[in-house]
Formats: sequence, structure tokens, C-alpha cells
Amino acid sequence: MNVRQLPTIALFCLSVISSPHTAAQQTNEAPTQGGTYTFKSNVNVVLVPVLVRDKQGRAGGNLKREDLQVFDNDKPQVISAFTIQTRAKAERVPNGTRSSPVDPVVPSPRPPSAPERFIVFLFDDMHLTLGDLAQAQKAGTRILGASLADTDMAAVASLSGKINSGLTTDGFPLQDAIMKLQPQNLYRTTGSECPPMDYYHADLIENKHNSNALEAAIQEVMSCSPGVQLRDTAQRLAESAAVQTLVAGEQDVQVSLASLKENVRKMAALPGQRTLMLVSPGFLTLTTQALADESQIMDAAAEANVTISALDARGLYVSEIDASERGGSSSFSTRLKSEYRRNSVSLNENVMAELAAGTGGTYFHNSNDLEAGFERLTAAPEYLYLLEFSAGNVKQNGSYHRLKVKVNQDGLTLQSRKGYFAPKPPRKKK
Repeated sequence: MNVRQLPTIALFCLSVISSPHTAAQQTNEAPTQGGTYTFKSNVNVVLVPVLVRDKQGRAGGNLKREDLQVFDNDKPQVISAFTIQTRAKAERVPNGTRSSPVDPVVPSPRPPSAPERFIVFLFDDMHLTLGDLAQAQKAGTRILGASLADTDMAAVASLSGKINSGLTTDGFPLQDAIMKLQPQNLYRTTGSECPPMDYYHADLIENKHNSNALEAAIQEVMSCSPGVQLRDTAQRLAESAAVQTLVAGEQDVQVSLASLKENVRKMAALPGQRTLMLVSPGFLTLTTQALADESQIMDAAAEANVTISALDARGLYVSEIDASERGGSSSFSTRLKSEYRRNSVSLNENVMAELAAGTGGTYFHNSNDLEAGFERLTAAPEYLYLLEFSAGNVKQNGSYHRLKVKVNQDGLTLQSRKGYFAPKPPRKKK
């Protein structure tokens, strides 16, 4: 296969879904196998990617099977398969040579050989605000061409499926695709609803049955709808708003995770190393189903040898509500709204941190230097351990199992997935 054939073939393999709703319908398709690891899909096993670093932060690849131990709900497991994924270290552009934001990046000549690594920059246009997206676009266009090695092919895609540059070695279509990104308000509230409510608040009311959360929403209704005089009416409106917001929020999470899984599945058909970089502010995964879907993405990534890294595009964010959101609400309602906002923006990070930890990737956050984030995330670790153990004795009831990996050498730090969901038995056909 020559290089000229790759962009067309890779675009076919990678084609991001035209609609996020399509992704939600395709999540049951099995990933195409790629790389040197063979996943035995007919065996009930758990895959655990493990990244091991020394005190200097360097990834190491000299451990043996007996050096590592896996615990499932604190019970030691027998490692039935042990693989070391070795990745060639790409040549990086030295610090201080970032391209100008004005001058376009001129792609360097590529060698007449197949690429060694494929990188998909997946921008979360479903959750990024206009301001955060603008900062990510600025950083991405400045650093993208300079951070790629001669043996890399890359693509820019969006979580909604609206944007897909296709895989290419040319920096121009990548930059062009980044600049075409726009926030997609598929499931977002506008903030002008009465009462204003987000997914976190709605979950507290409907799923957690939190009386304070409901009282805050009732007071919001009395404030934003002066015509509502009866408390019972205000309560019905608050509960109705919670149901609607909850349905929209759960649909948003389902579609977002389905799109992520579909991108991983598409990448499985590509040769060489595969890195998916999620550029996102994060989103809430509050339900058991959402956490199970997230676990399935880690499984799919492990099977397909795809590393997921994440960049928190919010940088150093502010978690407090501003004056425009306070309105005429009572002090009680305002205090709770502030508390909910702090909790919500913090929990948004979980999906990014967990996907990165669970696939051997890197999570870059709490920094406004997004260019440094792009540079760091494109430098994949050189070694990754893939451990497998049998889950044959695990009850298939959909329960969550905590995972822990230990190493018998001092001075090393481990990064691995935190757990998995036991599969539910298939429903018997009537």
C-alpha cells in the first residue's frame, strides 16, 4: 500500500457519523481488529491497559508478567495474557519553534512509506462554549502542524459528526477543519427557561429525590414567573422542568459516549499506532448506564489498541455563578445554585480523566496553555502494558467492579483503569 492510497482508504475507515443519533444506534457493532494483539471476543475476559512511569516520568517497558498483579474488588486475579505494546518515539519540534498564528504551517515532505501513527483530534463541539472553542481553535491551528512527526497522519473531527477532515499528512485541511468548528446546541439549555436548570440539578430532583434541590427550583419558579402565586403550581412546574432537563441530559450523554465509541471502532481498522485526542470541557456521567457505556469504550479501546488522551479546553475555569445568573432568586436558591455549579463543573472532568487513565493516555488540565497541552498529548508513551484476566467466575449482573494494579518494584507509578461493569446476561427471547 502506498501513501497516496492511504488518505482515501483511511477516510473511509474513519468516516465520523453524519449524525450523533446514528452513533447511538451503532454501538453494538464489534470493532475491527488491528495491531498485533488478538482479542478473544468469545471469552469473558477483562482487559487492563497499564502505563508505568519512573520517578522522572518516563514510561518503561522492562517489566514481566510476574512483576504486576491485578485485583478485582480486592481479590487477586491470575493474569492470563500479558502484552507490551512498543511505540516508536516520534521526533518532536523543539520548544520555542511554534508556528506563527498568522503564517500558515507548511507541511514538511513525507517519506514514501506508510505512516506509523494515526491521530484523531476529536473536538467536543456538543459541550464547548463559544469562548472555550475559540481558544482551542487558536491553540490547535498554531501547534497542529508543528507537533506532528513525518510518520504521522492526522484527522480533525467533531463529536457531533458535523466536521471530519479525513486522515491526511497535510496541515492545511486540518487547520481548515478546526476553524470550521461551531458549538452544536443539540441538548443544551439556553438559560432563559423558567426555572433555569441544568442536568446536575435535574438529577438531584428526579433521581436523588433531594428536597433542597426541589425547594430551590420552586423558589426559582416563583422568582422568574411572578404570575405563579400558588406553591403547588410552582412545584408542578419545577418537577416538569426537572423531567425535561433530565431526559435531554441523559440523551446528551448517551449520544456523546456513542460517538466516542464509534470513533474508537473506526480507528480499529487503521494500521500502526492509534491515538484519539479528545478536546472537551467534559460532560456529566451520572447514571449507572453512562458509567457502563464509558467502561465499554475502555474495553473497545483496549481491543483496538487505541490510546485516548484528553485536553480540558476550559483551562483554569471559574466554578462560581456570575451576577447574571443570580437574578431575583432568594439567597437560599442562589447558595444552592453556586454549590451545584461547583459540583457539576468538577464532575465534568471525570469522563476525560477516566478514559485517559483507562487507556494509557494523558489528561491535560488546570492550565491555560492549551498549546502545551496539544504538544504533550501528541507525544504518546513509548510503552504500554496490556493485561488480561478471566472474568468467568464473575456474576453477570451488571455490577461495578473496582480494579487495582500493583507493581513489585519501588519508585514506579502506575496508571490504569479504575474498574469495569460485569456484563449482563443476554435477554432470553420469548
